[in-house]
Amino acid sequence: MSTSNSQNTDTTWTGPRKRWVPIVVLIAVAIAAAGLTWLLTTIFAHRQEATQPFTQVVEITETTYDPAVWGQNFPLQYEGFKATAEMAEEDKVPNDPPNTENDQRGDFITHSKLAMEPRLVTIWRGYAFSVEYREPRGHEYMLVDQQWTHRQTNFNQSGACLNCHASLPEIVNNLGDGDQAAGWAEMNKLPYGEAVQHAAGPIACIDCHEPETMALRITRPAFVEGIRNFKASQGIENYDVNTDATNQEMRAYVCAQCHVEYYFKGEEKTLTFPWHEGLTVNDAIAYFDGVGFSDFVHADTQASVIKAQHPDFETYSQGIHAANGVTCADCHMSYQRTGAAKISDHQIASPMRSEETINQSCLTCHHSTAEEMNQRVDDIQARWHDAKNVSFTAVQALIDDIVAAMDEGTVTEDQLAAARDFQRKAQYIVDYTVSENSYGFHAPAYSIAILNQATDYARSGQLVLRGIDVENARGPETYDIPPVEPPA
Repeated sequence: MSTSNSQNTDTTWTGPRKRWVPIVVLIAVAIAAAGLTWLLTTIFAHRQEATQPFTQVVEITETTYDPAVWGQNFPLQYEGFKATAEMAEEDKVPNDPPNTENDQRGDFITHSKLAMEPRLVTIWRGYAFSVEYREPRGHEYMLVDQQWTHRQTNFNQSGACLNCHASLPEIVNNLGDGDQAAGWAEMNKLPYGEAVQHAAGPIACIDCHEPETMALRITRPAFVEGIRNFKASQGIENYDVNTDATNQEMRAYVCAQCHVEYYFKGEEKTLTFPWHEGLTVNDAIAYFDGVGFSDFVHADTQASVIKAQHPDFETYSQGIHAANGVTCADCHMSYQRTGAAKISDHQIASPMRSEETINQSCLTCHHSTAEEMNQRVDDIQARWHDAKNVSFTAVQALIDDIVAAMDEGTVTEDQLAAARDFQRKAQYIVDYTVSENSYGFHAPAYSIAILNQATDYARSGQLVLRGIDVENARGPETYDIPPVEPPA
């Protein structure tokens, strides 16, 4: 009997041979409780992060111009902002020799567009851009690249150039003694060499954000006026972008303060966007023709020429992304997750630069792979390059024919005037789409269509020199390119 009880005790669940079981259970419960506590604490902390996206370390006001000070409150955004100084190895060209002894562009600059496309020299002959014109690089370089290009060091330029290449609020506040409108007008009419002395650096946080709320805002008077004129052309009067635009619209408009077409109006050199007729290239031509504006006279053909700047916003506005409410920031400043915080990528670069950035931008909407998206973009840009080459060949041929006709004296002044007008339009359109930085991607169908139009203008100019009545042969002189409509 005693033997049987001893054996039962040894083999029961709680017997001496199983005393480790409750210890294991206790440890497991303790670990689970600790894990649950950590999870709940993490969730609470992340909820707090979401409701308080930044910690105020310093006070920021309308006179806090230095982005490093803003970076104390927004270190993640500031880290991305400083990353605009990064350059891909394939984009680097030794800055040797530098343009001047004071050239501050660093050891490397970017590839010359003039070397890659010599026909640009032909269409800009007699203008500063025919001397030096390079691929753009990050915002960190926007001021020094402008300040030390031959277009500035070898030519007399206007202080209005700083509207897009420097942090503006500090300049206009200082020049206007607190009156920004007066300071802006003063900067526009100053010589560049004098105006740039008031520029502390490239675009900064204060150019796009309200210090108190961090809300997006417009600080460029030219855009405020330009978008008001455009909205008026659409039947919307007295539009005030800083009060009437939605937050999603502002995610495009803050970029459009600078990435646009413009010109310097009148003796005051007032920076003006030619949006009175609309946002297409034909609208711009109609406006410039209406006010009788030209940037320069072509040195070879004596045609009155318009120089396009960088109409990224206008081109984007004709594309499928704009039609569906996708903004510049959605692609070039896509959202990133850091803990529970969602921030915009302030490196502000091409979304195609890595698989990670393709995933966080393109693939939030497109059900595809990063490799497939890369190929899609490459195909669009290759088609644009092909069309661009055809148009350039046509414009070059027209310029050669005008020069030959002038030398030979075989055409009338009316024929020359008509051919020069076709040159003005054809080369402006080619210039317009070449100076736009997406290689046709922002609005693929539109970009191909206007290049075809440029080719037609150039060939028409050649026909005029041969005595052919192109107005009756080819139909209307202007083209009506319909905007892209969003899918139903």
